[in-house]
Amino acid sequence: MATEIRVPTLGESVSEATIGKWFKKPGEAVKADEPLVELETDKVTLEVNAPAAGVLGEIVAKEGDTVGVSALLGMIAEGGAAAAAPAPKKEEKPAAAPAPAAEAPKAAATKAADSGPAVARLAAESGIDASSVQASGKDGRVTKGDMLAAIATGASAAPAAAAAPVQVRAPSAPDDASREERVKMTKLRQTIARRLKEAQSTAAMLTTFNEVDMTNVMALRNQYKDAFEKKHGVKLGFMGFFVKACVQALKEIPAVNAEIDGTDIVYKNYYHIGVAVGTEKGLVVPVVRDADQLSIAGVEKKIGEFGRKARDGKLSIEEMQGGTFTISNGGVYGSLMSTPILNAPQSAILGMHKIQERPMVVNGKIEARPMMYLAVSYDHRIIDGKEAVTFLVRIKEGLEDPARLVLDL
Repeated sequence: MATEIRVPTLGESVSEATIGKWFKKPGEAVKADEPLVELETDKVTLEVNAPAAGVLGEIVAKEGDTVGVSALLGMIAEGGAAAAAPAPKKEEKPAAAPAPAAEAPKAAATKAADSGPAVARLAAESGIDASSVQASGKDGRVTKGDMLAAIATGASAAPAAAAAPVQVRAPSAPDDASREERVKMTKLRQTIARRLKEAQSTAAMLTTFNEVDMTNVMALRNQYKDAFEKKHGVKLGFMGFFVKACVQALKEIPAVNAEIDGTDIVYKNYYHIGVAVGTEKGLVVPVVRDADQLSIAGVEKKIGEFGRKARDGKLSIEEMQGGTFTISNGGVYGSLMSTPILNAPQSAILGMHKIQERPMVVNGKIEARPMMYLAVSYDHRIIDGKEAVTFLVRIKEGLEDPARLVLDL
């Protein structure tokens, strides 16, 4: 007997993954629940654990291969037998057995219908023959996940081929080429690049700026940071204040918390705030869900948890979905000012920056104040300039007078 190793469910809207690396080689002993292979999706990197103990047999999906949900990755043989199982060949049989030309359309329609209305609808909309899709369902039926994976593969293949000439660079001089290093982009990095470019190409993006005097927030933080950490077990940072200030501003300017869907505007009466986190593998945006229902301590705890998971590569796909607005803090890296790019399909993003003492006129006198530039990039198709400026001013007011955040003013 042999146990199959298959791609697990990857999460909403994620239909494929790339094989990062195998931790075991064929013939090596495997323990149950031991990490076997690393998968890279366009959102997270995850590990597939061994479904049973035994010996790793044949590896079907090699490093660098793109696989869909439920695709076969390899086999685990019982005991010391590492013989390859014939399962992969069985899956190839439907594709290898051609139907007569006159009966092909009928057979495809029958297979799509037998697999359920969702598969039939996807086959009709995409034009992909369900009979040509690798089936992973019971009795050889094509599942919705199989169809989505096939559609995603087909949709990504054509643009990639068309875009290939654009990406080709001129060859380097021989002396320079020997000192270059070529590394394949990870799936996450490719997706970041694609989505950022799509956001620039799709949205009518504009950025408005303001500055905030951080004196009162810093004084409040310095006064209570020790007591706060002692009680809540987490350090009091600035993100809790910013998240609460953003939520209050979003409630007043609902267009900033909305998104465009075709010719409709979808207003969201909930506040899921994404917090951009930089990692070695790229930018990830975990989401603080229902941030309006959390205290500043609750927000800080959630962000601290996300930070640890991001560093360890343990963020789940569910923790990075459903955001309605995003905050990006380039200030932690020393950025003084920037124009953040939208996190589509959201309509706005706040950019935080470095706190720097600057001379400011206060009550007719010049004083050194800790100032921070703020930037809000927004989709001008849905958000007017007045709304964007007002939104940023409300954030500024909440931070310069933190009591407003506590009193919900």
